[in-house]
Amino acid sequence: MSRIRFTRRLPAAVAAAGLALAVAACGGESSTSPQGTTAATADQLKPNADLSQQTLQVTVWDGYTPKELPEKVKEKLKVKDMKIGLHATNEEAMTKLTAPGDSGVDVAFVSGQYAQALNEQGLLEPIHAELIPNLANLYPEATQLSYDKGNKYSVPYTWGTTGICYRTDLAKTPVTSWNDLLKPPAWADKKVTMMTTERWLALPALKSLGYSVNTDKDDEIAKAKELLLSAKPHLLGYDDTTFGDKLKSGEAVMVEAWDGWCPTSEKNIKFVVPKEGSDLWVDTMVIMKTSKNKEAAHALINYILDPEIHSWAAANINYKVPNKAAMDKVQVPAGSLLGIKPAELLNGEAIIDLGQASTKYTRLSTEVTAQS
Repeated sequence: MSRIRFTRRLPAAVAAAGLALAVAACGGESSTSPQGTTAATADQLKPNADLSQQTLQVTVWDGYTPKELPEKVKEKLKVKDMKIGLHATNEEAMTKLTAPGDSGVDVAFVSGQYAQALNEQGLLEPIHAELIPNLANLYPEATQLSYDKGNKYSVPYTWGTTGICYRTDLAKTPVTSWNDLLKPPAWADKKVTMMTTERWLALPALKSLGYSVNTDKDDEIAKAKELLLSAKPHLLGYDDTTFGDKLKSGEAVMVEAWDGWCPTSEKNIKFVVPKEGSDLWVDTMVIMKTSKNKEAAHALINYILDPEIHSWAAANINYKVPNKAAMDKVQVPAGSLLGIKPAELLNGEAIIDLGQASTKYTRLSTEVTAQS
């Protein structure tokens, strides 16, 4: 199983700015986008449309889909052409998708809370389920995601959770709590890393204090900041990308990690969801209302939900996919995080878009990481 590195989430300083930009112009869900385009009605979309007259432009994270996907799609769906553009972060995608005019993008891959923000701005085409029969492959739990119940404007592509990844051979006591990270014992002092991506920087402190990861209450965020600042002198550092390598080398003994990035294939490395609970993150596929190729866009999503195609993500980027038929095709090694059940994932709290309140997390992240 290969593991591809990519920055799925955005740098902390720009995350909420992007969401605030998206939500600032928000007046609730609208059938007409700011670009003046409207959603198609069911009778305007043809299940048997001639796709050879349609093209596809997709934006996605590098390494998140098979390299040969465009060729396969052209062969299978007979579309005229398909091109893939890359974004390194959600912020890059948001900048592209929320700019005035037509981005030219038909299908975009963004995290769930960003799909929510795009929809609230009136930029997303409703998902026409009749054009995506492979939606039936999704786990029932994948249709009940809090930011988009019923998959009305987004289709989940991967999902997972956040926890503590640690060296079992170097840990002197059991690792069970976010407080093990925030108030590390002597054996872990200055050998701990945390994430700076703002919602995930705040997550351990909020959960440790018994608060929601989506709180917008000033007093709760202030207490989380106080706890994060008290933890800072005991950290090796903040790390959103190379924490797995630090664990393998022994430079770190305990790190905050997304499940798919914890190198549990290593004999002495284990992942645990702390007893206080954690999050449920979801990466999604959405169709832009400006798309002039909406039948092809739906056909693409339907194709990706084919178990043979969708299982690629679990086998190659080590993230679970919310597709039962696809997961049934994946050989899950004993103890692998791919074995986490959907019901277990749904124990996590889905991170949602907070609109203007997102700036509180930008400020929190800046103040915590900048303060010496």
